[in-house]
Amino acid sequence: MFAQQTLMQFDHVVTGCRATLEAVPDDRLDWRPHEKSWTLGELATHVAMLPNWTVATLTMSEFDVAPEGGEPPRNPELKSSAELVAALDRSAATAREAIEATPEEAFADSWTLKVAGEDRFSMPKAAVLRSFILDHLIHHRAQLGVYLRLLDVPVPQMFGPTADHPDM
Repeated sequence: MFAQQTLMQFDHVVTGCRATLEAVPDDRLDWRPHEKSWTLGELATHVAMLPNWTVATLTMSEFDVAPEGGEPPRNPELKSSAELVAALDRSAATAREAIEATPEEAFADSWTLKVAGEDRFSMPKAAVLRSFILDHLIHHRAQLGVYLRLLDVPVPQMFGPTADHPDM
């Protein structure tokens, strides 16, 4: 039951992410709105790759994003909207498979995010999927929409009409 409901939400969020990544202009991937901000390409890549965290969430009990003496996970350098969309499609398919393969009772198991060995949070895997995966995707997808607006690129629909697509 939880997996079915989560997959419906997941698919809805990923559809909006896909539309947003399709709108990313290939010639502006190095643009950033502020010196402290990610570039458009870095942010878009994060959106494309974020569903991969689903596998770590559902197959492990903890994950360290900056392990002492180890390398933090690295995103590939994606160089076009087409590469971004393809990466999202792959990561979303992998995430869907992980959700479908997870026994219902496992969603109640605890999961911990660590940074350099330090616990940052622990929650049931179901809550991690909702907050750390889906809400995280929605957050960065919205940031990407702001980047597009600042670049005067039409912002696609995510949850309904936008100023650029008011009648859809």
